[in-house]
Amino acid sequence: MHARYGVPLGIAAVGAAGLIYSAGFEARSFRLRRVTVPVLPAGMRPLRVLQVSDIHMVGGQRKKQRWLRSLAGLRPDFVINTGDNLSDPDGIPETLDALGPLMEFPGAYVFGSNDYYGPRPRNPAKYLLEKATGKHGLNGNAPAENIVHIDWETLRDGFDGAGWLNLTNTRGVLKIEGVSIELTGLDDPHIRRDRYEQVAGGPSASADFSMGIVHAPYLRVLDAFTADDYPLILAGHTHGGQLCVPFYGALVTNCDLDAGRVKGLSTHTVGERTSYMHVSAGCGTNRYTPVRFACPPEVTLLTLVERESVGRE
Repeated sequence: MHARYGVPLGIAAVGAAGLIYSAGFEARSFRLRRVTVPVLPAGMRPLRVLQVSDIHMVGGQRKKQRWLRSLAGLRPDFVINTGDNLSDPDGIPETLDALGPLMEFPGAYVFGSNDYYGPRPRNPAKYLLEKATGKHGLNGNAPAENIVHIDWETLRDGFDGAGWLNLTNTRGVLKIEGVSIELTGLDDPHIRRDRYEQVAGGPSASADFSMGIVHAPYLRVLDAFTADDYPLILAGHTHGGQLCVPFYGALVTNCDLDAGRVKGLSTHTVGERTSYMHVSAGCGTNRYTPVRFACPPEVTLLTLVERESVGRE
């Protein structure tokens, strides 16, 4: 009896333990990452940018809400929200409440698909299939049926009412102690709502510093921002792979970005131009797959410094 069933039962036990860990601990083990990015023009003071992404709020997530409220204690110069705030059509009031202290700071946002449409159960193996076929979201796939529409206008009005800039296929400017920060944003490429032609042309000559903002880091968007000479691009969407293999990394990115740049700071090059890119692993999950493994939920505090300052003695 023991010889016959010992191995299968052992495998089942390990699998169950992994599920308990990834859902019960790691998915709720919120982290703050700190990153320094050398992108500012010479003579500009450092800027502290808090990037919040992929909250995927579900009603009753009290620990996540308390943690998000506590981030105001970092006192960033400004906040960038790169979308997918919701994973519950009824989660808007709790999302706005959790972000309330951060909305006391200057900020801007773009939306992701889950701000417009409610989540649905999904076979995780489909992400591997999409990686193999190169079809992600509405990029090559047929539109989903029986989708749940979210009252995204209420979320938008909450952000707008707090003074955050809506960067839906448009530009905006933040003034931080006399410094002009131009933000160029796009709607979500994952559902083909991006309209780069509406914002093309590169940074404005009147801005002291410019950066690109988008939810999903699709290559066509990264290429466009980089070709237009934006020094920094911020994105989310990937969840850092969400279920990663220790000492190997992510298996999927849920877009056409390579897995080697699924999260954190990297670069993107087009021709002779190179931009820094930061992809947030996000601090939530789809409500139907509330697990993370080797990829804890996070928010990132980016300190932007002069291009020449890193490595200077």
